[in-house]
Amino acid sequence: MTTLDILVVATHPDDAEISVGGTIARSIRQNLRVGVLDLTSGEPTPHGSPKIRIRETETASQALGLTWRRNLGLPNRSLEASLDNRRALAEVFRATRPRMILAPYWQDVHPDHVAASALCSDARFWSKLSRSDLDGEPWWPPAMLHYLSIHLRIQPEASIVVDISDEIESKMNSVQAYQSQLVAGREPSFPTVVDDIRDRARYWGWAIGKAYGEPLLNQEAVRVDGLSHFLQ
Repeated sequence: MTTLDILVVATHPDDAEISVGGTIARSIRQNLRVGVLDLTSGEPTPHGSPKIRIRETETASQALGLTWRRNLGLPNRSLEASLDNRRALAEVFRATRPRMILAPYWQDVHPDHVAASALCSDARFWSKLSRSDLDGEPWWPPAMLHYLSIHLRIQPEASIVVDISDEIESKMNSVQAYQSQLVAGREPSFPTVVDDIRDRARYWGWAIGKAYGEPLLNQEAVRVDGLSHFLQ
Protein backbone atom coordinates (compact mmCIF):
# COMPACT_ATOMS: atom_id res chain seq x y z
CA MET A 1 0.00 0.00 0.00
CA THR A 2 1.30 3.45 -0.97
CA THR A 3 0.53 6.25 1.46
CA LEU A 4 0.55 9.83 0.21
CA ASP A 5 0.88 13.27 1.74
CA ILE A 6 -1.08 14.90 -1.10
CA LEU A 7 -3.48 13.31 -3.55
CA VAL A 8 -4.58 15.45 -6.51
CA VAL A 9 -7.90 14.28 -7.92
CA ALA A 10 -8.19 15.36 -11.57
CA THR A 11 -11.28 14.99 -13.73
CA HIS A 12 -9.24 14.49 -16.91
CA PRO A 13 -5.56 13.94 -17.70
CA ASP A 14 -4.03 17.45 -18.01
CA ASP A 15 -6.31 19.06 -15.36
CA ALA A 16 -3.75 18.51 -12.59
CA GLU A 17 -0.92 19.99 -14.65
CA ILE A 18 -2.91 23.01 -15.81
CA SER A 19 -4.26 23.86 -12.37
CA VAL A 20 -1.63 22.77 -9.84
CA GLY A 21 1.36 21.52 -11.81
CA GLY A 22 3.66 23.96 -10.04
CA THR A 23 2.29 23.00 -6.63
CA ILE A 24 2.87 19.34 -7.43
CA ALA A 25 6.47 19.98 -8.50
CA ARG A 26 7.17 22.18 -5.47
CA SER A 27 5.67 19.65 -3.06
CA ILE A 28 7.78 16.85 -4.53
CA ARG A 29 10.86 19.06 -4.23
CA GLN A 30 9.96 19.49 -0.55
CA ASN A 31 10.05 15.69 -0.20
CA LEU A 32 6.30 15.27 0.11
CA ARG A 33 4.71 12.13 -1.30
CA VAL A 34 2.39 13.33 -4.06
CA GLY A 35 0.06 11.35 -6.28
CA VAL A 36 -2.45 12.14 -9.02
CA LEU A 37 -5.66 10.23 -9.60
CA ASP A 38 -7.26 10.94 -12.97
CA LEU A 39 -10.94 10.06 -12.85
CA THR A 40 -11.44 9.59 -16.62
CA SER A 41 -9.39 9.05 -19.77
CA GLY A 42 -10.51 12.43 -21.11
CA GLU A 43 -11.50 10.81 -24.39
CA PRO A 44 -12.98 11.23 -26.93
CA THR A 45 -11.52 14.56 -28.04
CA PRO A 46 -11.01 15.99 -31.57
CA HIS A 47 -7.27 15.24 -31.76
CA GLY A 48 -6.74 12.68 -29.01
CA SER A 49 -7.05 8.96 -28.49
CA PRO A 50 -6.65 6.71 -25.44
CA LYS A 51 -3.12 5.74 -26.54
CA ILE A 52 -2.13 9.37 -27.16
CA ARG A 53 -3.49 10.49 -23.81
CA ILE A 54 -1.64 7.74 -21.95
CA ARG A 55 1.61 8.70 -23.67
CA GLU A 56 1.10 12.41 -22.96
CA THR A 57 0.23 11.72 -19.32
CA GLU A 58 3.41 9.71 -18.86
CA THR A 59 5.50 12.55 -20.31
CA ALA A 60 3.76 15.13 -18.12
CA SER A 61 4.23 13.02 -15.00
CA GLN A 62 7.96 12.74 -15.70
CA ALA A 63 8.21 16.52 -16.11
CA LEU A 64 6.76 17.00 -12.62
CA GLY A 65 8.63 14.13 -10.97
CA LEU A 66 5.49 12.14 -10.17
CA THR A 67 5.98 8.49 -9.25
CA TRP A 68 2.36 7.66 -8.31
CA ARG A 69 -0.42 8.20 -10.82
CA ARG A 70 -3.54 6.15 -11.49
CA ASN A 71 -6.69 6.41 -13.61
CA LEU A 72 -10.02 5.39 -12.11
CA GLY A 73 -11.52 4.68 -15.53
CA LEU A 74 -14.82 6.51 -15.03
CA PRO A 75 -16.78 7.66 -18.11
CA ASN A 76 -15.75 10.96 -19.64
CA ARG A 77 -18.47 13.48 -20.57
CA SER A 78 -20.99 11.71 -18.33
CA LEU A 79 -19.20 11.72 -14.99
CA GLU A 80 -21.61 11.56 -12.04
CA ALA A 81 -21.28 11.74 -8.28
CA SER A 82 -23.03 8.37 -8.12
CA LEU A 83 -22.88 5.86 -5.28
CA ASP A 84 -20.73 3.46 -7.30
CA ASN A 85 -18.26 6.21 -8.19
CA ARG A 86 -18.24 7.43 -4.61
CA ARG A 87 -17.33 3.94 -3.46
CA ALA A 88 -14.50 3.64 -5.98
CA LEU A 89 -12.97 6.97 -4.97
CA ALA A 90 -13.43 6.38 -1.24
CA GLU A 91 -11.53 3.12 -1.57
CA VAL A 92 -8.62 4.98 -3.22
CA PHE A 93 -8.64 7.42 -0.30
CA ARG A 94 -8.50 4.49 2.11
CA ALA A 95 -5.69 2.82 0.18
CA THR A 96 -3.49 5.93 -0.16
CA ARG A 97 -4.48 7.65 3.12
CA PRO A 98 -3.60 11.19 1.95
CA ARG A 99 -3.18 13.96 4.48
CA MET A 100 -4.50 16.44 1.92
CA ILE A 101 -6.73 16.16 -1.13
CA LEU A 102 -6.60 18.72 -3.94
CA ALA A 103 -9.96 18.63 -5.70
CA PRO A 104 -11.62 20.56 -8.54
CA TYR A 105 -13.37 23.80 -7.57
CA TRP A 106 -17.08 23.37 -6.95
CA GLN A 107 -18.10 25.93 -9.61
CA ASP A 108 -17.26 25.39 -13.27
CA VAL A 109 -18.82 25.53 -16.72
CA HIS A 110 -17.65 21.96 -17.37
CA PRO A 111 -20.22 19.57 -15.84
CA ASP A 112 -17.63 16.83 -15.35
CA HIS A 113 -15.58 19.17 -13.15
CA VAL A 114 -18.62 20.04 -11.02
CA ALA A 115 -19.45 16.35 -10.64
CA ALA A 116 -15.83 15.57 -9.72
CA SER A 117 -15.84 18.22 -7.01
CA ALA A 118 -19.00 16.80 -5.44
CA LEU A 119 -17.62 13.30 -5.81
CA CYS A 120 -14.47 14.23 -3.86
CA SER A 121 -16.51 15.67 -0.99
CA ASP A 122 -18.83 12.68 -0.87
CA ALA A 123 -16.03 10.11 -1.09
CA ARG A 124 -14.05 11.88 1.60
CA PHE A 125 -17.00 11.46 3.95
CA TRP A 126 -17.58 7.82 3.03
CA SER A 127 -13.89 7.04 3.42
CA LYS A 128 -14.10 7.54 7.19
CA LEU A 129 -17.13 5.34 7.81
CA SER A 130 -16.75 2.36 10.10
CA ARG A 131 -18.99 -0.70 9.82
CA SER A 132 -19.12 -0.40 6.04
CA ASP A 133 -18.37 -2.88 3.26
CA LEU A 134 -15.76 -0.62 1.66
CA ASP A 135 -12.33 -2.12 1.06
CA GLY A 136 -9.60 -0.85 3.37
CA GLU A 137 -9.50 0.70 6.81
CA PRO A 138 -11.48 3.88 7.55
CA TRP A 139 -9.59 7.10 6.80
CA TRP A 140 -10.56 10.76 7.07
CA PRO A 141 -8.30 12.92 4.88
CA PRO A 142 -7.65 15.85 7.28
CA ALA A 143 -7.63 18.60 4.64
CA MET A 144 -9.18 19.23 1.26
CA LEU A 145 -8.41 22.26 -0.90
CA HIS A 146 -9.84 23.12 -4.32
CA TYR A 147 -8.08 24.29 -7.48
CA LEU A 148 -9.35 26.36 -10.40
CA SER A 149 -9.82 25.23 -14.00
CA ILE A 150 -9.17 27.22 -17.15
CA HIS A 151 -12.84 26.84 -18.11
CA LEU A 152 -14.03 29.27 -15.45
CA ARG A 153 -14.19 32.87 -16.74
CA ILE A 154 -14.32 34.53 -13.32
CA GLN A 155 -11.64 34.91 -10.68
CA PRO A 156 -12.84 33.68 -7.28
CA GLU A 157 -10.93 34.90 -4.25
CA ALA A 158 -8.17 32.50 -3.31
CA SER A 159 -7.82 31.14 0.22
CA ILE A 160 -4.09 30.63 -0.31
CA VAL A 161 -1.68 31.07 -3.21
CA VAL A 162 1.29 28.75 -3.59
CA ASP A 163 4.52 30.38 -4.77
CA ILE A 164 5.60 28.36 -7.81
CA SER A 165 8.20 30.79 -9.12
CA ASP A 166 10.92 28.14 -9.11
CA GLU A 167 8.60 25.52 -10.61
CA ILE A 168 7.03 27.46 -13.48
CA GLU A 169 9.13 25.76 -16.17
CA SER A 170 8.36 22.28 -14.78
CA LYS A 171 4.67 23.21 -14.81
CA MET A 172 4.74 24.52 -18.36
CA ASN A 173 6.73 21.53 -19.60
CA SER A 174 4.11 19.23 -18.12
CA VAL A 175 1.30 21.27 -19.66
CA GLN A 176 2.89 21.23 -23.11
CA ALA A 177 3.13 17.45 -22.97
CA TYR A 178 -0.58 17.47 -23.89
CA GLN A 179 -0.09 18.51 -27.49
CA SER A 180 -3.30 16.82 -28.62
CA GLN A 181 -5.34 18.99 -26.26
CA LEU A 182 -3.56 22.35 -26.31
CA VAL A 183 -1.89 22.66 -29.70
CA ALA A 184 -3.29 20.27 -32.32
CA GLY A 185 -5.80 21.87 -34.66
CA ARG A 186 -5.40 25.36 -33.16
CA GLU A 187 -4.16 28.54 -34.77
CA PRO A 188 -0.73 29.41 -33.32
CA SER A 189 -1.65 33.08 -32.91
CA PHE A 190 -1.28 34.92 -29.60
CA PRO A 191 -2.69 34.31 -27.07
CA THR A 192 -2.66 30.53 -27.21
CA VAL A 193 -4.09 28.28 -24.50
CA VAL A 194 -0.54 27.77 -23.24
CA ASP A 195 -0.08 31.56 -23.03
CA ASP A 196 -3.29 31.80 -21.00
CA ILE A 197 -2.11 29.16 -18.53
CA ARG A 198 1.24 30.86 -17.97
CA ASP A 199 -0.37 34.30 -17.71
CA ARG A 200 -2.80 33.11 -15.05
CA ALA A 201 0.13 31.80 -13.03
CA ARG A 202 1.79 35.20 -13.46
CA TYR A 203 -1.35 36.98 -12.23
CA TRP A 204 -1.49 34.89 -9.06
CA GLY A 205 2.23 35.42 -8.56
CA TRP A 206 1.63 39.17 -8.82
CA ALA A 207 -1.12 38.83 -6.19
CA ILE A 208 1.41 37.54 -3.63
CA GLY A 209 4.40 39.62 -4.74
CA LYS A 210 6.15 36.72 -6.47
CA ALA A 211 6.81 35.76 -10.07
CA TYR A 212 4.26 32.94 -10.37
CA GLY A 213 1.60 31.37 -8.20
CA GLU A 214 -1.29 28.91 -8.10
CA PRO A 215 -4.49 29.60 -6.13
CA LEU A 216 -6.26 27.16 -3.83
CA LEU A 217 -9.65 27.62 -2.21
CA ASN A 218 -11.05 26.16 0.97
CA GLN A 219 -14.48 25.55 2.47
CA GLU A 220 -13.17 24.89 5.98
CA ALA A 221 -11.27 26.81 8.63
CA VAL A 222 -7.51 26.30 8.44
CA ARG A 223 -5.53 25.65 11.61
CA VAL A 224 -2.11 27.25 12.06
CA ASP A 225 0.22 26.85 15.04
CA GLY A 226 0.78 30.59 15.35
CA LEU A 227 1.21 33.81 13.45
CA SER A 228 4.87 32.99 12.83
CA HIS A 229 3.52 30.89 9.95
CA PHE A 230 2.85 34.14 8.09
CA LEU A 231 6.19 35.74 8.91
CA GLN A 232 8.47 33.40 7.00
